[in-house]
Amino acid sequence: MRGRKPSGIVAGTSPVTKVPAVPAWLSKDAKAEWRRVAPILVNERKVLTEADLGTLESYCIATGTVREAHRALNRDGLVVAGKRHPAFGMMNAAQTTARLCAAELGLTPVSRSRPAIRDDQDNNDDNPLDIS
Repeated sequence: MRGRKPSGIVAGTSPVTKVPAVPAWLSKDAKAEWRRVAPILVNERKVLTEADLGTLESYCIATGTVREAHRALNRDGLVVAGKRHPAFGMMNAAQTTARLCAAELGLTPVSRSRPAIRDDQDNNDDNPLDIS
């Protein structure tokens, strides 16, 4: 599995069975992303674990930062006082963070196409090579 990150619920982690409350300290945009994504991860895909909550929070913060920086660029333009707008660099860094966290959470098409590692894979009854 060199170079591949496992997705799904890994043995030894506690699955989240109820959509967690939105952290109060998140920005308005980050809260909106939490409300959009958390139900998908918990109710539809059933892949969120307690260990993933920090990654979900980071993803939402980064996504909120991208949206805020983009609004600043729309409002002020790409160039301010003859220089590139500072929000441009912040937006790029936040996009990178959001993309990395999204991949970890299985929110990208590529990460969703990877096989999941789950507890039920421990059952080797179907192993044709098992001669015991």
